[in-house]
Amino acid sequence: MTETRERFALIGAGPMGLAMAKVMLEQDIAFDGFELHSDVGGLWDIDGPRSTMYESAHLISSKRMTEFTDFPMEDTVAEYPSHRELKRYFNAFADHFGLRDHYRFDAEVLRCEPLGGPGDGWRVTWRDAEGEHAKTYAGVMIANGTLSEPNMPEFKGDFDGELIHSSAYRHPSQFDGKRVLIVGAGNSGCDIAVDAIHHGVLCDLSMRRGYYFVPKYVFGKPADTLGGMIRLPRWLKRRVDGMILKWFVGDPQKYGFPKPDYQLYESHPVVNSLVLYHAGHGDLRIRTDIERLNGRLVQFTDGSREEYDMILAATGYKLHYPFIDRNLLNWQGDAPHLYLNAMHPERDDLFVLGMVEASGLGWQGRHEQAEMVARYIIGLRAGSKAAAELKATKSAGFERATGGMKYLKLARMAYYVDKATYRGAVTGWIKRLKGARA
Repeated sequence: MTETRERFALIGAGPMGLAMAKVMLEQDIAFDGFELHSDVGGLWDIDGPRSTMYESAHLISSKRMTEFTDFPMEDTVAEYPSHRELKRYFNAFADHFGLRDHYRFDAEVLRCEPLGGPGDGWRVTWRDAEGEHAKTYAGVMIANGTLSEPNMPEFKGDFDGELIHSSAYRHPSQFDGKRVLIVGAGNSGCDIAVDAIHHGVLCDLSMRRGYYFVPKYVFGKPADTLGGMIRLPRWLKRRVDGMILKWFVGDPQKYGFPKPDYQLYESHPVVNSLVLYHAGHGDLRIRTDIERLNGRLVQFTDGSREEYDMILAATGYKLHYPFIDRNLLNWQGDAPHLYLNAMHPERDDLFVLGMVEASGLGWQGRHEQAEMVARYIIGLRAGSKAAAELKATKSAGFERATGGMKYLKLARMAYYVDKATYRGAVTGWIKRLKGARA
């Protein structure tokens, strides 16, 4: 029987879990991986038991701004890959770095329980085809993703038609012959609305607030590859980028979209040009927030009404860690409050990985998070000065790495960071920790 008391339990084999597994192998940190599905890929494997992927889904960031630096996507892969291309990419990543042998697949982690204070170990219980099992581990690394638990809103009244969350959407044929209302105009909501336009009888989009829309291409290049060569002050970047958006997007308000009640970058922009195209052609009607449901009739806050056969709520997801006591994660508001979104202020045997969002962070930014955590563990074992300084920093109190950005107070923005501030802090610690073995 394999002794596990000196090993970490790593939960999840999606992009973040795979990045952490790769780095731990490189840093010679023993671990056992646990994955609910029968294969790697996490969210991007549409066949996974908790995947919320849909057939028409593609990356909203370009491949070169998203890929792992030391494992670039092939040139033949589209600039904005589909979920199937990304599933192949993560399969290849796992094979290239020899990660599969370190995972238990079809294994659902049920409980992670500390055996005492920090450093006393954790009892991890999981279930597989052979039943329930439990072992003691030195620590726990949580990388089970952030987009699996639906955030389903409550509506006044009752709806007699079909009411689903976007997590239950897979194929455009679900809209065939139906009058459809999409609630929520984030990136998924706008993608799905475009599907509904082509397959449903009617499609409306209900929005509570306005969004900034970003085209996928600017001057013939992926939009996210431009503008990063010169670091501009935030006020100037907003002005320059706002001007570019007016050139390439125009004024969404003339199509009926509400005006954003916040500044550019204070919420995630919508990377979608097609939804504006269809709104401009009258294929899509923009509606206000829902006031009340009554049978098939939906009453909106502006007093207008319409009948629908289906309401699809593209209202995002909630952070969900069902296998561990909420109090152990230092929750504050809508998210755990962790140093650089990963490190517990008091424990060095519990890490949450991938609970971070930022425009342009990509998987490389998450790989850097993994490397910081791994080098911190090595540094603690070696008694390095840098690790002691990091331990003191995270224990002394800290703010989220927003870089002064005032993000909207929404659940989906509760773990949002400023890319430059975040990566600067993480890579700074990596440099300091690299001498930890000495």
